[in-house]
Amino acid sequence: MSDPQRPRASLRTAVVWDVLEDALDRRVKATGKDSLDVLDTGGGSGNFAVPVARLGHRVTVVDPSPNALFALERRAAEAGVAERVQGVQGDILGLFDVVDRGGYDAVLCHGVLEYVEDPAEGVRNAVEALRPSGALSLLAAGLGGAVLARALAGHFSEARRALTDPAGRWGEGDPVPRRFTAEQLTEVVEAAGVEVGAVHGVRVFADLVPGVLVDTEPGALEALLQLEAAAAELPAFRSVATQLHVLGEKRG
Repeated sequence: MSDPQRPRASLRTAVVWDVLEDALDRRVKATGKDSLDVLDTGGGSGNFAVPVARLGHRVTVVDPSPNALFALERRAAEAGVAERVQGVQGDILGLFDVVDRGGYDAVLCHGVLEYVEDPAEGVRNAVEALRPSGALSLLAAGLGGAVLARALAGHFSEARRALTDPAGRWGEGDPVPRRFTAEQLTEVVEAAGVEVGAVHGVRVFADLVPGVLVDTEPGALEALLQLEAAAAELPAFRSVATQLHVLGEKRG
């Protein structure tokens, strides 16, 4: 059912959240548990952690920012899930300094790989934190979306540079240190011991549509959300998404 008060920010998370919620439900059924142990690496102020806790799961958030963890604590308390959310200062490359290996039914690694020195090591650590058959949810910046956005803004040289740059950057002023193709993410995830179940394009259209249209046109937000969901798994659109979401299951 359409929610007229649904915030425009939901465009950034709707596809990922729908897929993640379904994956967690499958893990509950597979394990026979009432609730899961979930690790959210780089989870910041709890954009995903708090909704996951609202589903009844126990969530550990590892983030390097004390301010983000303070905001997480406040948000969890306001949502009435403080007892199910724990914040720990740390990062994915030093993950096992603060959490145990093999202790989680699901691991979220959202918006992390772009910023770490060794993305492959980050993914290996995320996978090592999983129990056998645990679920990995990985979200990272997509190369194609950045190229398209620069080109549509008239920055053609920057678009070409992003297309050819090994890190997918459009210039020195690019705030994102690294971007990925779906093939690159799939390769690094599979190498870490995960069976990839699905790859989704996130924000295929949302960042290209004028905000005033979505905010003022009746029914536009819900229609755009439905369009994003319909295009998310289609390779032709996945290749130009702002972000890429990989969902997989740890082997063995």
